[in-house]
Amino acid sequence: RFSLTGGEAAAEEMPELSDGDDDDDIDEEEQWQWMEEDCQPVTCLFCDRLLSSVPATLQHCTAEHQVNLVDLIRKHNLDDYSYIKMINFIRSTKCDASSLTGLPDAPLPWDSESFLRPVLQDDPLLQSDPEELCGSGGSRVSACQLSGAESHDTLLRRAQGAEDRARRSEEALARAMDDLHKLKLLAQGLVLNAETSRSGNLGTVAELREDEDEAYFSSYGHYGIHEEMLKDKVRTESYRDFMYHNPDLFKNKVVLDVGCGTGILSMFAARAGAKKVISVDQSEIIYQAMDIVRSNHLEDKITLIKGRIEDVSLPVEKVDIIISEWMGYFLLFESMLDSVLYARDLYLADGGSVYPDLCNISLAAVGDAQKHQDRIAFWDDVYGFNMACMKKAVVPEAVVEVVKADVVISEPTVVQTVDCNTVQLSELEFASDFCLRITKTTDCTVSNTQTHTDNSHSWIKVIFSTGPQATKTHWKQTVFLLERPISVQAGEELQGKITVRKNKKDPRSLLVTFDLRDRKQTYSLQ
Repeated sequence: RFSLTGGEAAAEEMPELSDGDDDDDIDEEEQWQWMEEDCQPVTCLFCDRLLSSVPATLQHCTAEHQVNLVDLIRKHNLDDYSYIKMINFIRSTKCDASSLTGLPDAPLPWDSESFLRPVLQDDPLLQSDPEELCGSGGSRVSACQLSGAESHDTLLRRAQGAEDRARRSEEALARAMDDLHKLKLLAQGLVLNAETSRSGNLGTVAELREDEDEAYFSSYGHYGIHEEMLKDKVRTESYRDFMYHNPDLFKNKVVLDVGCGTGILSMFAARAGAKKVISVDQSEIIYQAMDIVRSNHLEDKITLIKGRIEDVSLPVEKVDIIISEWMGYFLLFESMLDSVLYARDLYLADGGSVYPDLCNISLAAVGDAQKHQDRIAFWDDVYGFNMACMKKAVVPEAVVEVVKADVVISEPTVVQTVDCNTVQLSELEFASDFCLRITKTTDCTVSNTQTHTDNSHSWIKVIFSTGPQATKTHWKQTVFLLERPISVQAGEELQGKITVRKNKKDPRSLLVTFDLRDRKQTYSLQ
């Protein structure tokens, strides 16, 4: 059976993230070693002497010219730009070192933007971070000033320090990537589970403009899709048998066919005794339906109207029965049920009925190692190349295909039921806990859904299924591939949760999220 009930979205908790403080334990000596590795020669700011490194230059300026550049940076609270201006000011004006010690707090002689232009090309002082200079204290001796065994030991310590920093950086990157993944799942959950305060028809296909919905209706304009549905005997004969076996239900009734296509259901209703049938469809196929109705001499009973049910005006105020073949893949794909509910709330008379009336969505586990190999494991080794990153694109796409009955490894369980006569639009998005009783010890590689449709509570019932054990239909089954198989034992219960949401960007498509053991994966059906 087809079904749906609204479920409250579970509140998402903030994931526990890693502590980034581990990266702050690099001491001053390591910072200076990092700065000194290149040992670029530097020309003094106040004389022509060439120094071996930036730290050596700072020491020289302090010892020989009595100017501590670090103190200047701190005193005037120089940012990167102000520091660059100061260096270029000193080099361009060749000012006396003593003139810098008694400067007022403001204005500073290097405030002009013209001092952003370098005086020396590739000046190492301009490439230094003033914050790092202040942090270092300017008192270390450059490795370039060392020699012999002392220099060798310093270089060895520096290499070891660099290795330690690289290792810590890799660990920090791994933690950051893990945190990013957690936050991504959190954001995804917040979007999918956000409570919506919108009411009425907001967020449904009724909101779509005709040009926004053109692609959907265009897909039903070609005869091919209708031929496939008409040749689906399970589908078509179930509707026919329900109407033909319950003539008293249709006798002298006004019937509305929502999304009539070729008009087959409308003609069944007319033959079953309906007084008047109103058939509505927006796709171009309705012009063929008009010819079909005339060819079968039913034009006196059947009125065809081109347009969306949300946009057209019917020639009657109320109808007694609404029939529609609205079911999509996974039952709810394409959201045509939205239009049926719109018609029900606007046109259905008191005591009237919608058919089919009951629908279930069922879930079952599948153990198909070959399918997992072909679809998922395949990417691990493609002609000798690792393409495992492709799984991120492959896994989230739900697959519609026929599932063989012999690979089903659990009893099916109903996760939602829809009563088309009472269900509300908000209930078409839902969350449901499920429990799958495993029937075979193997690896679970796939979850698949099937649907059952029930026509009539009180009349002669007609029921059909789209499950793997039933006769194949054009709906097939909807398959959700697992990236990593789950080992299961016969007799155990595999518990989880399924959440179904419309894609806010396209209300005709679906987002289906599974929480299964310690895993969470969202799939798109579009």
